[in-house]
Amino acid sequence: FLSETLAALCLSAGYRAAGDRMWQTLTLFFALMPCALVQLSLVFIHRDVSRDRPLVLLLHLLQLGPLV
Repeated sequence: FLSETLAALCLSAGYRAAGDRMWQTLTLFFALMPCALVQLSLVFIHRDVSRDRPLVLLLHLLQLGPLV
């Protein structure tokens, strides 16, 4: 999970350095949108918010929810 996100961010940085704005935007969108959807589903399906565990909620906001 982390290596895939890191690879997408490196690829996006490469597109930015090359001046290719459209591919950079598409790469960021297709890399970060699934991450955000996974975190949203983990928060609501596992009901981490209702357990009053602020550390778990913070990890979800930092996109580290699957590691919990």
